[in-house]
Amino acid sequence: MKKRSVIIIVIVIMILVALASFVIYRQTVGNGKNYEIEPIKEYHYFVLKQNDLYGVMDRKGNTIIPPAYSEVMIPNPQRAVFICHQGEVSKILNEQNEEILTQFNKAQSIRLQNITSDLMYEKSVLKYEKDGKYGLVNLEGKTVTKPIYDEIDSLPYKEGELLVKQNEKYGVINIAGTKIIEMQYDKIEVDGYYTDENGYQYAGYVVSIKTPEGYRYGYLNDQGKVLLGTEYNDIARVAEIEDPHNSYLICAKNGQYGITKNADKILENEYQSIRYDPTNQVFVVEKSKKYGIANLEGKLVIPVQYRQIDITGIYLYAENEQGTTVYNSDGTQASVDSHIAILNTNNDAYKIKINNENGTKYGVVNQEGKQLMEEKYNYVEYLYDDYFIVSNENGKLGIVDDQETVKVEMNQDSLQRIQGTDLVQSTSTESKMTQIYAKSMEKICEMSNASIEVKDDFIKVYNETEMKYFNKEGKALKNTEVYPNNKLFVKVENNRYGFVDYNGNVVVDCQYDKAYELNEYGFATVKKDGKWGAIDENGKEVVAPIYEIKNQQEPSFIGNYYRVTYGSGEFYYTDAK
Repeated sequence: MKKRSVIIIVIVIMILVALASFVIYRQTVGNGKNYEIEPIKEYHYFVLKQNDLYGVMDRKGNTIIPPAYSEVMIPNPQRAVFICHQGEVSKILNEQNEEILTQFNKAQSIRLQNITSDLMYEKSVLKYEKDGKYGLVNLEGKTVTKPIYDEIDSLPYKEGELLVKQNEKYGVINIAGTKIIEMQYDKIEVDGYYTDENGYQYAGYVVSIKTPEGYRYGYLNDQGKVLLGTEYNDIARVAEIEDPHNSYLICAKNGQYGITKNADKILENEYQSIRYDPTNQVFVVEKSKKYGIANLEGKLVIPVQYRQIDITGIYLYAENEQGTTVYNSDGTQASVDSHIAILNTNNDAYKIKINNENGTKYGVVNQEGKQLMEEKYNYVEYLYDDYFIVSNENGKLGIVDDQETVKVEMNQDSLQRIQGTDLVQSTSTESKMTQIYAKSMEKICEMSNASIEVKDDFIKVYNETEMKYFNKEGKALKNTEVYPNNKLFVKVENNRYGFVDYNGNVVVDCQYDKAYELNEYGFATVKKDGKWGAIDENGKEVVAPIYEIKNQQEPSFIGNYYRVTYGSGEFYYTDAK
């Protein structure tokens, strides 16, 4: 019995060791992506500018670091870590204006590249220098990597990943210090694959080395796994193919192009050009000035024998000396005239039909090809449900349903869906009138010279004299519903603006020419006699309307300071007049 217990214990230990080894592998090798980009839920600190010098303030407008520096960077607005520069001197300060991370020489923020945002730096690490080499330290002062790199810089498009250099060669590590790509390349670039849901997370890497004959390119997937060695003259990923786990690559070798799917060759390098058509998911290939079509498996579905292939909508138009043959995307011949084009819509029940026989005219057919709307419009665009935006010969726009019942008269200069909503916006250039329609095509708002802002849960429609709110389905909202956590709310009376509490009691008399709701920091912008100021959440005028702020329709205040945006989304607060 005792011997059996010993055997069981040994087996358990072996299993635990195996599991521990597996976990360590996943953390340190695995996919090289085991790190987290810190989410920014709210801003606690802001750059403050006064008299052309910079400091730091908090979300209530209190000065944390007096403006005494030529530059201040806040890598993470939730953390009290401020990099302050004055000439050649650099300090890292906390909220008590005390120096921190002093053991790390020349620690500095890492600026992101090719990312438009007001969060312009890596949010959890800094780079530091020792004896001419660089390493990483996190914002708590813990060493992430030793100073072993000749250079550390951000990798364009890839937040959380860093381009590092050693012995004249480049590689990639992440902000946890894990190596993703070995340092053996002369160039590393992100392949450009992007989706709205995941950004550049699944983008791979085009790498290159320099040879006596010029650069030679290879490819690594998003996990850092080598799929293609550095033997090609050029490599480009077909980023329009939305497949995060499969990279379609057009590769050039000795002036001839081919296609690989990951590491597998699906089309040999024997073509002078290859281009991708995302509508039909096919490749147009050229050889000896003749064209054909290949599918995603690399099979030639239309032979390379045509002098030209044009693609409009779902049909492929192949032209040779005998005329034009129309094909489906699978290479079968389509029974349709060559002057007809069919475009898919976001609804499988409808397709746009274009007739180019006598000028270009648009209509609509169903999935079976039955005509629903004759080709009599200058333009047709599917909207949603059974609605279409159509244009007449005068270029005016309107909305009809699939029975051609007019829902919005064809007298609009512009018509478009408001992004992220089920609402439609129309505008007349002559009257400068904006109209908004709900999904049912009921008009819910009409306003002249209107501006529209789309927020997370609502839209705001406003001009110089009025402001309205709607949810994204078109229901009108009160400002108390839109800003349930606010203490004050804008009130308009006789074209003058003031503030009331939640119960409608007047807190600030209607004395302003313009006023906006309290922002997330508890300050409301007001305007009087062409100048801007601010009140706090108690109705106190913290700064009288004294600022003439140009190029800002609605300046935002924190205390005495207003926000100035510059560059690629970066901003600071100032009281400059």
